[in-house]
Amino acid sequence: MAGPMANGSASRRRQRGLGYLVLLFWLALGACVLAGEGVLWSMQRQRDREEELLFVGDQMRRAIASYYETSPGPVKRYPDSLQALLDDRRQLSARRHLRRVYADPMTGRPQWGLVIAPDGGVMGVYSTSGATPLKRAGFAERDAEFTGKARYSEWVFLYRGELVRQVPPTMLRYVDPS
Repeated sequence: MAGPMANGSASRRRQRGLGYLVLLFWLALGACVLAGEGVLWSMQRQRDREEELLFVGDQMRRAIASYYETSPGPVKRYPDSLQALLDDRRQLSARRHLRRVYADPMTGRPQWGLVIAPDGGVMGVYSTSGATPLKRAGFAERDAEFTGKARYSEWVFLYRGELVRQVPPTMLRYVDPS
């Protein structure tokens, strides 16, 4: 009688071993699925930040344009800093061209790279992120020059007023705050 009991317990041990292998297989499969989801989530998060960068950058460009175009007198000027866009007191009534200086969506910091006009003043901003963008084409017309750029720092949100329309980019000064 010792023989059949020994076979029965050996059979149960083999079944437990098989159950353990099946459990390990399902855990490994679940880990692979979760890893794939993590990659997809990460890429979607980057796409969302890219869209936010395009929106915020355009808001900054429009604020610079508004400041420039509403300059009192015949000589138009760019703002001395981004803070000047928040409270423009060049005229009798104060004007807000921008509600706040937005944080750079790619870095999470409120510091932006600045493009300084030849005669002074901020004529554009850019992200200081050196990361590679996912979006390489299909930009709106106002951002068409971003096509094929290798870094977010090359996405420059620039307003060229009438006095600097013909100034080549090499004449502009780029200031990185870091």
